[in-house]
Amino acid sequence: MSAHVLIIEDDLRIADWVRIYFERAGYTAEVVHDGQTGLNLARRLAPDLIILDLTLPRLDGVELCRILRQESDVPIIMLTAREAPAQRIIGLDSGADDYIVKPFDPREVIARSEAVLRRVQGKVQQQLTSGAISLNETTGAVTVNHVRVDLSQSQMALLATFMRHPNQVLTRDQLISLTFQHEFEGFDRAIDSQVARLRKRISHGGNQPIETVYGAGYRFVVEDE
Repeated sequence: MSAHVLIIEDDLRIADWVRIYFERAGYTAEVVHDGQTGLNLARRLAPDLIILDLTLPRLDGVELCRILRQESDVPIIMLTAREAPAQRIIGLDSGADDYIVKPFDPREVIARSEAVLRRVQGKVQQQLTSGAISLNETTGAVTVNHVRVDLSQSQMALLATFMRHPNQVLTRDQLISLTFQHEFEGFDRAIDSQVARLRKRISHGGNQPIETVYGAGYRFVVEDE
């Protein structure tokens, strides 16, 4: 059975364009043009993937993404004409799995979608533990000193990257590539903001495991046990 894609995009031309490429690639695609209708259809169809515009009538993409993320783990890729890194942070923090800036090649949307679906479908139960921090990648549960901590999808992915590379200095470019599987042009400062938010979430007892290595990047410090 082909994967079912829901495209929520208010630009009719772009929506139809993306739908055609998905159907050519063997997917079943549905299109709606406002956020509220998109939410209703997502709840009814339970699609395998959602392509979501950031700016929508009736219910904007960020709020819609937050609602969807509270209700399910459906992969979400955001489309937007906004190039500012701050908008990318908002999109990722709302729970989006990936982010594509308009104008784009629809083949890139297909390639990114397939990569996201592979990650989701190939995910196995995996528990990462480092000192007081524990992350279950399947359930999305993160605990610090046995206390549950709520993280966005992008923060969780970033934490997993750090935990898989303990005591290694990772540049911004490496963090972007390892976490999001591709490059974001001009996204290095957005990564700084993501790291700052993550630090606030996982600090404990005066300890901060993510340290800045000036002129180089960041390091997730793990003490020898």
